[in-house]
Amino acid sequence: MSSDTEFDAIIVGGGHNGLAAAAYLAKAGRDVLVLEKLEHAGGAAVSANAFDGVDARLSRYSYLVSLLPRQIIDDLGLRITLARRRYSSYTPDPADGSRALLVDNGDEAATAASFAAVGAPDGEFGAFTAFYAACRQLTEALWPTMTAPLLARSDARALAARAGADAAWEAMIEHPIGQAIRRELGSDLVRGVVLTDALIGTFARAEDEDLQQNICFLYHLIGGGTGDWDVPVGGMGAVSGELERAARDAGATILTSADVTAVRPGGGVDYRHGGQGHSATARWVLSNVAPAVLDRLRGLPAAAAGAPAGALGISPVAATNPNHRREGAQVKVNLLLKRLPRLLDGSVSPEAAFGGTFHINETWSQLDAAYSTAAAGSVPSPLPCEIYCHSLTDPSILSPELQAAGAQTLTVFGLHVPDRLVTAENNEDRRAELQAAVLASLNSVLAEPVEDLLLTGPDGRPCIETKTTLDIERAVGMPRGNIFHGGLDWPFVEDGEPLDTPARRWGVSTDDPQILLCGSGARRGGAVSAIGGHNAAMAVLESEPPLSHG
Repeated sequence: MSSDTEFDAIIVGGGHNGLAAAAYLAKAGRDVLVLEKLEHAGGAAVSANAFDGVDARLSRYSYLVSLLPRQIIDDLGLRITLARRRYSSYTPDPADGSRALLVDNGDEAATAASFAAVGAPDGEFGAFTAFYAACRQLTEALWPTMTAPLLARSDARALAARAGADAAWEAMIEHPIGQAIRRELGSDLVRGVVLTDALIGTFARAEDEDLQQNICFLYHLIGGGTGDWDVPVGGMGAVSGELERAARDAGATILTSADVTAVRPGGGVDYRHGGQGHSATARWVLSNVAPAVLDRLRGLPAAAAGAPAGALGISPVAATNPNHRREGAQVKVNLLLKRLPRLLDGSVSPEAAFGGTFHINETWSQLDAAYSTAAAGSVPSPLPCEIYCHSLTDPSILSPELQAAGAQTLTVFGLHVPDRLVTAENNEDRRAELQAAVLASLNSVLAEPVEDLLLTGPDGRPCIETKTTLDIERAVGMPRGNIFHGGLDWPFVEDGEPLDTPARRWGVSTDDPQILLCGSGARRGGAVSAIGGHNAAMAVLESEPPLSHG
């Protein structure tokens, strides 16, 4: 193994958060090394040619952007474009596929008429609008705190009160969000549309007392204070690519195909690169891998599900935060179609229906039934799904030839598919079962089978790929396929929790003062946001004054 090389900071994992941290630290004069196991930087926030010989670059694992602050874009000089979608969502009525709810951000009257068309109670559109307006009072107040030192719960609540968001705080923070949804809305379909924001990537019920669904709901609404989810022009790879450029331009060293094998006390990191073993040391080690992966690299015992914090033999990173042990709960399917499919609902064009988030079999009752089925060990039928059509808003991810031919991408997120359903032994069969379940769910609202519209590659294979939680873990290192590296945390700490060090104030601490979390496992991590990377960098710079390149 080669001798130690010294850096100011070593970042383990070159996902988008690690790249953000590297850019901030390098701009501040730090000598930074980023080590990425894959052949490319960006982690799960990448675009890829998913189908051999087909010139379409899909955002393979992460689709939309909401939580990336304008502050970070401006600080790092990122040249990215985020395109706003006119349509918020389209939700066919599973009881009658000829009618659906279309939430049109550009036409309030049409949206109100759509509520009536699906049989929602009188006043439901107004209640729906008022519900989200109340939520927005809270999210607008809390959003600026995401890139600032942590607040204690009482201070966050006082901030909400000053914004007139007392009622929203009670609904979103103190009690299961399902209670407020049931209280304010009467339609099973409309309730489901709202509830999905609490369940993406989270295996939970509407009224679970641990409130993990509430935290998920808050994160889906807090982005920019408005909760808008935008399409990254050029694909998700354009976002991570700009973060990589900013880090390299600032002077960071980024090594890909660099497999970290150990993180040692005292800031030591061992890794393999170019067929040889290497080691490096630094004052700071920033972990952009999941906390459970960091534990393994430190040689700590794996945290067992349900083990109490601090239990003998349980690692101090994952064990002290039970959220870090939560399983993923989704299946992801990418498709490339010759054209958009025709709908059972003839009143809405496919371009409008697929122009926002397309909800399928996601009524309140269907979501609850799907949870019960999955908890009992089976794949839900019908499977609740959400679909995003990137290419409608941003055709640049397709070659000119595919654009001219009318091709479109679909990315499907299937809910309530917990990792417990997937094993190494059944993964191949389960993948096929889940793909069939996704296609059956989609076909239930279409006027033609989506299989007939799949493009084929030069090898004759249809352009469809399915990723189970195990596939995701193997591809991008997310334990149990959890897209958040574990569960999400409130963006504040409980009263009395120590905030006596920069790492604790910024929500990036571990039990080792030299090791910081800079990825989705950090408090206020999750989704494509770069917030974890920003906050870890701020903790380093608060600990030591910024340097000058001189």
